[in-house]
Amino acid sequence: MKLIKYTFVISVLFLFATACKKEAEVKEEILRPVKFEVVGTSSAQNIRTYSGNVKAMDAIALSFRSGGIIKKVNHWKGAKVKKGDVIARLDNIEANLAYEQSVSALNSARSGMTTAKSSLDRIKSLYEKGSKSLSEYESAKNSYQSALDQFESAKRNKSIQSTQLSYGVIRAPKDGVISWTDGAVDEQVSAGHTFAELNAGEGLKVEVGLPETMVNKVKVNMPTTLLFTAVDNTTFEGRVFEVSPSIDANSSTYITAIEITNPISEIKPGMATSVTFDFREEEANQEKSIIVPVKAVGEDTNGNFVFVIESEDGKVGTVKKQTITIGELKTGGFEVLSGLKEGQRYATAGLQSLLDNQKVKLQ
Repeated sequence: MKLIKYTFVISVLFLFATACKKEAEVKEEILRPVKFEVVGTSSAQNIRTYSGNVKAMDAIALSFRSGGIIKKVNHWKGAKVKKGDVIARLDNIEANLAYEQSVSALNSARSGMTTAKSSLDRIKSLYEKGSKSLSEYESAKNSYQSALDQFESAKRNKSIQSTQLSYGVIRAPKDGVISWTDGAVDEQVSAGHTFAELNAGEGLKVEVGLPETMVNKVKVNMPTTLLFTAVDNTTFEGRVFEVSPSIDANSSTYITAIEITNPISEIKPGMATSVTFDFREEEANQEKSIIVPVKAVGEDTNGNFVFVIESEDGKVGTVKKQTITIGELKTGGFEVLSGLKEGQRYATAGLQSLLDNQKVKLQ
């Protein structure tokens, strides 16, 4: 009987110990892993890389100024052209018809003007001899002036229609090479259609789109590093020579042009490249300020806050909701004017699921 009691007690103790152990394991498992950064130690935001494309230094878009059907293409992609060469021509029936009508109207107006001039000369001579009245002479003068006005109007219209006819012809504005074409013979195109691009310059440039948070950091003559995967992953030096003052509607970025300072023949227009900007020297010359990522800053009824992490061993800690005062939005995030000190840890993600005084596992 005693043996049974002892066995029962031991079993109960074993079950209790097992339950406690499982409870401890459960408590350990519920510690939420949290990513964090330390105030004043992050410099990753000072080096940025963006994708760019190589273009000719003088790349000219060539387009039709009127609509119609492409009748003839004299030069395709890769062709070398001279200034004034006809690259493509539209079969613009309407413009041709309007031009022919203007020529006919001009000839008719010229004939009418000549007839009116002859009549005026004849009546003037008779008027001076007393054979014609003053009213007849004045009428002849008015008829000649009207014919002269019609002739001048017809001449201007012919000039306009001639210009309209030229809108269906693309000529090379400079010597260069056709880098690409968009269209084919018998294809209908609208006014403003860009048919080709002419590379007229010898040098090369890289164009890269910068976001609005970045554009004010980039200055003319700023050095860059260019990586070309198509040229054996070789890096080249670059220099910023133009920063667009307005945003590009297509990409919602600010187009920035970079000159390749040491190009080689293997680099061709159209190639992709990675453009790296290094702002560490610039940041070092500026007054130090605390910057935290936008995702690390929350907002409640008391204002903006971050979750500061207090930890003794660097593995497990407690999050504390810390109210902060933020300033300008800069390249790396919000500038913190007060509420944080250098060396403090703060959570960088998952603010919505964190609670004040919650124990967490540092990650």
